[in-house]
Amino acid sequence: MLDGGGRPGGIGQRPANGGPGQARLAPPRARGEVGRRAPAERGGAPSASLAGPGRSMALLGALLCLLHAAAALPRSQLAPFGPLRGDRPLPDGDDETAGALALAAPLPFYESRFGQLYVGTNGIISTQDFPRETQYVDDDFPTDFPAIAPFLADIDTSGGKGKIYYRQDESREVLDQAARLIEAGFPSAAGFVPRHAFVATWENVGAYEEVTRNAEPSRQCNTFQAILAYTDLEAYALFLYPDDGIQFVGTRPKESYNVNLELPARVGFSRGDFQKREGPYYSVTSSEQSVKNLYQMGNSGIPGVWVFHIGSSSQLRNVIPATAGQKPPSSSFEGHLSRPPESSVVDQNILEAEYSDANIDYAESFYNGNEDDFEYFPVEPTEPAADPETRSGDLLNLDDQLDYNEPRHSGARLDLELESSLLDPAPSRLPTYPELDSVTLYPALPPTASSASEGKTRTPSLPVVNETLIEAVTAVLLFQPDRQDTPSLPEVECGISSETPSLPVYPDREVILESFLENIPPFSDRRRVVGVDEDVSFNPDVFTYSAANVETCERHHVQCSQHAFCTDYSTGFCCHCQAKFYGNGKHCLPEGAAHRLNGKVSGNLLVGQTPVKFSNVDLHAYIVGNDGRAYTAISHIPQLAARSLMPLAPIGGLFGWLFALEKPDYENGFSITGAQFTHSFEATFYPGEEKVFVQQTADGLDAENYLSVKTDIQGQVPSIPEDFTVHIAPYKEIYHYSDSVVTSTSYREYSLISGSVNQTFSYRLFQNITYQSCPHAHHHRTVSASQQLTVDRIFALYNEEERALRYAVTNQIGSLADDSVPTTVNPCYDGTHSCDTTARCQAGSGLDYTCECTTGYWGDGKDCTDINECAEGSSRCSRESVCVNTVGSYRCECPNGFQLAADRVSCLAPPSNPCEEGTHTCASADRARCVYHGGSSFSCTCLTGYAGNGHNCTDVDECAEGRCHQAADCSNSPGSFSCRCRAGYEGDGFLCSPVNVQRMTRCEHERLYSSQRGPPIPGGPHVPQCDDQGNYRPLQCHSSTGECWCVDVDGREVAGSRTPPGTSSPSCRAPEPTQRPQTMCERWRQSLLEHYGGSPRDDQYVPQCDALGNFNPLQCHGNSGYCWCVDDKGREVQGTRSEPGAPPPCLPSIAPPTVRPSPRPDVVPPAAGTFLLYAQGQQIGYLPLNGTKLNEEAAKTLLSLHGSIVVGIDFDCREKMLYWTDVAGRTISRASLEQGAEPEAVINTGLISPEGLTIDHLRRTMFWTDSGLDKIESARLDGSERRVLFATDLVNPRAIAVDPIRGNLYWTDWNREAPKIETSTVTGEHRRILINKDIGLPNGLTFDPFSKLICWADAGTKKLECALPDGTGRRVIQDNLNYPFSLVGYANHFYHTDWRRDGVIAVNKDNSAFTGEYLPEQRTHLYGITAVHPYCPGGRK
Repeated sequence: MLDGGGRPGGIGQRPANGGPGQARLAPPRARGEVGRRAPAERGGAPSASLAGPGRSMALLGALLCLLHAAAALPRSQLAPFGPLRGDRPLPDGDDETAGALALAAPLPFYESRFGQLYVGTNGIISTQDFPRETQYVDDDFPTDFPAIAPFLADIDTSGGKGKIYYRQDESREVLDQAARLIEAGFPSAAGFVPRHAFVATWENVGAYEEVTRNAEPSRQCNTFQAILAYTDLEAYALFLYPDDGIQFVGTRPKESYNVNLELPARVGFSRGDFQKREGPYYSVTSSEQSVKNLYQMGNSGIPGVWVFHIGSSSQLRNVIPATAGQKPPSSSFEGHLSRPPESSVVDQNILEAEYSDANIDYAESFYNGNEDDFEYFPVEPTEPAADPETRSGDLLNLDDQLDYNEPRHSGARLDLELESSLLDPAPSRLPTYPELDSVTLYPALPPTASSASEGKTRTPSLPVVNETLIEAVTAVLLFQPDRQDTPSLPEVECGISSETPSLPVYPDREVILESFLENIPPFSDRRRVVGVDEDVSFNPDVFTYSAANVETCERHHVQCSQHAFCTDYSTGFCCHCQAKFYGNGKHCLPEGAAHRLNGKVSGNLLVGQTPVKFSNVDLHAYIVGNDGRAYTAISHIPQLAARSLMPLAPIGGLFGWLFALEKPDYENGFSITGAQFTHSFEATFYPGEEKVFVQQTADGLDAENYLSVKTDIQGQVPSIPEDFTVHIAPYKEIYHYSDSVVTSTSYREYSLISGSVNQTFSYRLFQNITYQSCPHAHHHRTVSASQQLTVDRIFALYNEEERALRYAVTNQIGSLADDSVPTTVNPCYDGTHSCDTTARCQAGSGLDYTCECTTGYWGDGKDCTDINECAEGSSRCSRESVCVNTVGSYRCECPNGFQLAADRVSCLAPPSNPCEEGTHTCASADRARCVYHGGSSFSCTCLTGYAGNGHNCTDVDECAEGRCHQAADCSNSPGSFSCRCRAGYEGDGFLCSPVNVQRMTRCEHERLYSSQRGPPIPGGPHVPQCDDQGNYRPLQCHSSTGECWCVDVDGREVAGSRTPPGTSSPSCRAPEPTQRPQTMCERWRQSLLEHYGGSPRDDQYVPQCDALGNFNPLQCHGNSGYCWCVDDKGREVQGTRSEPGAPPPCLPSIAPPTVRPSPRPDVVPPAAGTFLLYAQGQQIGYLPLNGTKLNEEAAKTLLSLHGSIVVGIDFDCREKMLYWTDVAGRTISRASLEQGAEPEAVINTGLISPEGLTIDHLRRTMFWTDSGLDKIESARLDGSERRVLFATDLVNPRAIAVDPIRGNLYWTDWNREAPKIETSTVTGEHRRILINKDIGLPNGLTFDPFSKLICWADAGTKKLECALPDGTGRRVIQDNLNYPFSLVGYANHFYHTDWRRDGVIAVNKDNSAFTGEYLPEQRTHLYGITAVHPYCPGGRK
């Protein structure tokens, strides 16, 4: 209120001149308000004397003070409600929810603004639809969704037990009433003028009761009201509890059986889960007594009236309660709001005191025996009242009663002084006010109308009177006008009219058949109703159902998205996305975030008259959700087809409609269909009338929230010449929405442009989108029957270099209204805002807007950064699970031996494993192996050396199969055999040679080779001279030319030593005995021996070197008997590989040239497109893909690296750089794929046997395994910041792979005693075993970016398998591999190198078929393999 000078005046303040007639009693006015009518003008003045001149400001102060100890709020002082006020009724029932009510202006709540509200049966209001009531109604605050709860309990309005109403209201009457109550609680808010209000009223509602025999229904019912009054910047909540409005204080939990337990209702506020964290909350009640005190007390100075500041444009960390009686702060209103509570948990302890009617004698506090001081209407006899206690000249001043120097809790609690004064109310110290002599406590107001539930007026027909002082004082304070529609409480109990029949008393053991009142919806499925067969004694029209036949959230909530909540309805359940997410509930995506889509496109087209087919080419799309942009790319599509499909923009336009920018009250496609739907359309081109049919099927979201879409195109399209471009003008099209189907018919035009030629063509388009809607919540859907998609920008082009067809569209979804007249549009609705691509744009008034980072990110909205929920401890992962951060979110994974539960945050022990428990039926462990497949499924496989079905295995007689050499004896044993050379032979039994055959040196081999070619030819090849030990003589002379020269120990000519014929021979000395460097054969042999742990298996290849370190001409693969000839580089000589027992005759190779090749690599830049790179000893090969088919004809050597043995290989898609490990040179190197690029060693120290290598293109980091050091290390791509991740519990680490998006690292360890696949984060955290069952030699490993699976190739089990990143969902892709070494995935294929075939093998992921094989001309072992894409798979951090 204002004093005479316009300044804030205190309650009960003395008039300026001290006289009673110097001030008029007027209603509190908002600061700056003009033209508000006086009470008399509104027709509702309490009395002429009250509004007339001569009333002092002190009168109102005295009345306010009396309210602290007066009776409760009269019901007539609630804000008007009911159908006459335009209220919407909530359907009767136990757990009903109103459909979303779109607000005229967003409501500020905590730090956010919300554009819609929901009202629930259970005394609660929210900004989103509610989960099933069992998830919140019996729990304490906080809730996991935004909540405004005036009385949160298990309320039931079925059977006519009360009504619930709600509406928006912008009437001056309600806004003025709210402003006065807010000012009463917050004197510093005297300038607050609300512009909008939301009113929800629960009238005569009852508590839920279990159906029992012989039990009368409770007659207790409650009435209360919530008013949310707000502007664009500030919001307040008013909770009103009228006299006798709280008759029950709590409800009994459902299914509590025989436990006698009643939970008190909760009153308060909760922000809900916010940015993956538990949001702030404010609790008013905490016990039964505190609920009882709701209508007897209030924080506004008026019993039954509670006021809270719930939203602000400033930093409001929590709800601020009113604390009437506190000294107003000297700072401004805004400054007062800037001091939020310090705690998220706030209790109003003042409510804990007992305030039963028997303990408080309200009359004694106000009256002192003098009844003549007040005027009464003779309605009914009353007891004499006492006169007020008088103290002349002593005005009431709150400053005298309260000590402001005591510390306070920043609005979190009412003061203890106020609490103690209210706990023990003393007689009032009010002075004598002559003005009260003529106050009429029963002003002449017209009778109020009945409530909606009563349906008739009350009797007797007398003027409404205020029977107590509280009614008179409240009427003065609120200045209620003449309200014909103000409801009075009906004379019924809990909404049950006197005509409602009482429940019959049922005899024992008789089944209860529930009946429903006419026109009343049936009970929610949450009520336990027993269904029985029809009985002729009952009304056949009575509706009965069995809850057991209805799908409920309790059993099926796992079908909902992890970002959704489940709600039960009478006929079933539905899923609804949480706040700040959108979708259909089963699939939810964060608002404002960017999204990605993957898919495959197949087609059978007739382009003009030319048939074109293509299959499973890649489709990728990128969506910027907060401005409606959608980019689509289809790669590797034939040029003729791609150009002809450019006008067919609906292929990419589907994604524009799905994620269109939503205008207020309209929804894009994904909000309706979610991620499972079928989009079909038919286009008829003119003038040729070619027809094409397209079907796009979406089958859900993957773990990264990527939508997967399969597209099939069939029909005929007109041909478009190569030199023409396609131009498509912006357009609009109308979509019609009905149950589970969306349709659209439109007419599109496009132009073909080439130079000065500009031709316009068209096609007619019929679109049909089908999806599965939830039929149980149709009354909640507010989607308009028709919506208009506006495409502001659209582009279609074909990039020949990339062989990619691209579409780009910018879309908005809104009304069908004529927008030819320019109007001002908020930037949030036309995409012109400046929010980050991972932020939500929230519209304000006019052109104002705010940016808020979407869930999983933090920042100011214009620059958002991923939140590491795992590091901050804000994840919901259980103690036994492991939190793994991902971009915009996180996931929970379970340690080895456990599996993720349905809640996605906790871990469960796996079901019993028959293989581990020994309950299988396989043969004994020394003959067979049991393979577990999950659940109770297993299979049996005989071990090597045995044959059978796995349940019965018999020994194989390898000797009968002739496994040993002809000169060896074979001994069979159970599961095995052995070979031993006979007397006079030497060898390993697989290859035996006569003992008298001596080993020849290199010199002797060369000499023998020369002699076998025949007698020397004049001028022919030189025949070397050897000494007694077989070494080269230092002096060598040609037998026919007479030239002489000196040679080194390897027989190589010493430069400058050659002399012509006829001259003296050069002086050649025997070389000094020095430690020569290792040869290529020796380096390779040492590396492989270290790789094999020093003791290779019989089936593992180890190079055989002679005494000088050169490759033996004859090389054999262990004791397998397979042998072949090699050249001086160790390369296999074509056509020399032989079967066991018949080694080929191999001749010594020519000595290596004197001048070695330059180390500069021979780089041949690859062509554009996707291709494979493989390591093959001293070279890296290039193998292009035609779609997914191996293009063998175009294969070639990409990089020659003499003297190296390249094993691990990977490609940096960002900088187009190739990386590899070299076990011979013990380095990690890289090279650009430019012509003639030089290799660069980035790691050249501290390595022994570097093998596996993988590149994280997002973090610019490489990871590698070293089987010599048994380590896993990482470094930046330039070799800096090198660190050891793991150096323990490793035996033979080999393959390694990274998932850049999730930030996970995977590697294999083929330790023969305990092979395993492990995982950790890229920083080395959360290391754990992923797979250690049923694996043998896991050589190859890859993370497939297309399927998001971790896959491995096992040379022991001969299987190619995949699993989810957490190790679950394991499945076999192919179980008949030879000897795989390395593995990579692309599209729907896997490609692996094989040591048996010495080639690259292609396997189809879907049908497990071998689809291709490439065998290089040079048949040596292939090592690592990687796929190079024209783009980086995945995304950027």
